[in-house]
Amino acid sequence: MLVREVMTSEPVTVRVETLVSEALALLDRHSVTSLPVVDEDSVVVGMLSEADLLVGRLLPDDRSSILPRTSGMPRAAVDSVDAVMSRRPVTVTADTDLADVAKVMTTTGFKSLPVVDGRGRLLGVVSRRDIVRTLARSDTDIESDLAALFQVLGVDWVARVVDGRARISGPADDRARSLAHATATTVAGVLHVSIG
Repeated sequence: MLVREVMTSEPVTVRVETLVSEALALLDRHSVTSLPVVDEDSVVVGMLSEADLLVGRLLPDDRSSILPRTSGMPRAAVDSVDAVMSRRPVTVTADTDLADVAKVMTTTGFKSLPVVDGRGRLLGVVSRRDIVRTLARSDTDIESDLAALFQVLGVDWVARVVDGRARISGPADDRARSLAHATATTVAGVLHVSIG
């Protein structure tokens, strides 16, 4: 499965001059955890996460301490995205394998990644949520997608899916089995493929 098949194609973005208060409102309104920062040509120049926006935004509550606070006050909050964004975002392309994206997300802690073209222009965003949505598909929906693909291929193969594990019957030779396997791996929600 490729990123293009699950990504959000029209993500919410900000510019370097966007006010932090506006960025916070966008994160909240759209229920996203990060925003690509783009220039006037839609080239990704940074990434802005919830964590980037938390620094210096909350004052300590004196009710939580018996003694008045004399130190440890947060640093002054900044006004623009430019001051807090990550300037070297990890990006992927629309043709990146979704399994590779999941590996990056689980090893780095990134919750979403900008999807860019060859010039670095934003095409979309792929998030953990997009991957979860893919994995949560019903077995019935997966079977239907496989049946439709087999019909397009003009073959009479049959797929049974249980807990995302597809078992395909019908391919008779190595070439057909290879085609069946490759076809099944393109379907959202397929976790494992067996032939026979």
